[in-house]
Amino acid sequence: MSSPIPLQFPLATLDEDAWEDLLNFIEERRVIPIIGPELLQVDVDGGQRLLYEWVAEKLATKLAVDTSHLPKPYTLNDVVCWFLSSRGRREEAYTRLRSLFRDANFAPPLALRQLAQITDFDLFVTTTFDPLLEQAVNLERFAGAQSADVIAYAPNRVADLPAEREKLARPVVYHLLGRLSASPTYVISDEDTLEFICALQSEHLTPDRLFHELEHNHLLFIGSSFTNWLARLFLRMAKRHRLSDPRDVGEVLADSHSGSDVRLMNFLQQVSVRTRVYSGAGKFVDELHRRWMTRRKSGDVIDLDTQRFLPPEREMPENAVFISYAREDLSAVQRLKAGLDAAGIRTWFDLDRLEGGDDYDRKIQRNIARCSYFIPVISRTTERRLEGYFRREWSYAIDRARNIAEGALFILPVCIDDTHAASAHVPDKFKALHITRLPDGDVTPEFARHLQDFLSARQ
Repeated sequence: MSSPIPLQFPLATLDEDAWEDLLNFIEERRVIPIIGPELLQVDVDGGQRLLYEWVAEKLATKLAVDTSHLPKPYTLNDVVCWFLSSRGRREEAYTRLRSLFRDANFAPPLALRQLAQITDFDLFVTTTFDPLLEQAVNLERFAGAQSADVIAYAPNRVADLPAEREKLARPVVYHLLGRLSASPTYVISDEDTLEFICALQSEHLTPDRLFHELEHNHLLFIGSSFTNWLARLFLRMAKRHRLSDPRDVGEVLADSHSGSDVRLMNFLQQVSVRTRVYSGAGKFVDELHRRWMTRRKSGDVIDLDTQRFLPPEREMPENAVFISYAREDLSAVQRLKAGLDAAGIRTWFDLDRLEGGDDYDRKIQRNIARCSYFIPVISRTTERRLEGYFRREWSYAIDRARNIAEGALFILPVCIDDTHAASAHVPDKFKALHITRLPDGDVTPEFARHLQDFLSARQ
């Protein structure tokens, strides 16, 4: 990734050394893909089309835009500008756009699914507003469960990464230019783009954790619609330093237009020699995916995917088993969940451990009120911590149990170490129940079978 781009001659491919470097950086989780609209090939009547082209056409119809007055081919920005110039209400464009997506129900494109399969990517940034990237991640990694963390920026609501990248519990999809909604909080016009870019450069409106990651990692700009000066500005904004300053990270621009922009290529050659260019977004993703999969299958990389913990969904599924734990016991709880998942038992616990605020507390109360069973995890940690949010969860479960018939099981205590149950600092209600020992959270066939029987009896 360190070779300069030949003056006025973009690299259509990366050489073998550049590919090898890129794969090594991805393996070390030092690469962040930034996704643009060129990857959004969707199936519509008549074949495949770029999503934004289809959206522009459908929105023009919904807003009664006279497309004969628009340049050909017209864009989403052209449609919005004509509508506003005809005294249309700005908010109406966003609500109509939201309705279009609700009715269309597109499947994630192959390119996004291929990127999602590269499990070394744990942070995705998208400059599009659609939900297709998050759907691809959830489909490929979580069998469709809503487990990826989805964050959307807006100038009036700055949303940052929830923690430093190494502490993120879920893969994150970050919508840098807003996310689809019925409100005008995402980019559909050039004016919107201008407002977002200005806000992102403001000292008080910048998502600091995200931009720290963009500054210190290699970036893949795949399918971007940014041209010339906007591309330069966006690259400079991400790096937060003069592009000509020495740096040990680089970028790849993979799209259909950057390589043919002579002035942009000259600028990068002279100022940003660590930037490489690849012609074709879909071709780049296909080649990257092929090489990453080949490396995994060849054994060059130790495949840890089968042992990786699949996080719970962001929202608790209906009739899931609620696991209550102290944060220090997370590794054992992950094994407990994995064992129950393998037995076909749906579980949920609060992975993010926000432990603050009325909204959070109401969410936990609601989940305990509608879960199928409640598993409090007892350990040396819970013995040591005489205060903790998990004790409030235990109290909520006991409150619900008071409304359950005598002899009907709801609370199923589990001990993950050698803590003595009789003298443990747990509610008397727990001590009156059978406490199952699952050292380090390893699920026994007997425990899984009993829980399966309990769940079957409830149906």
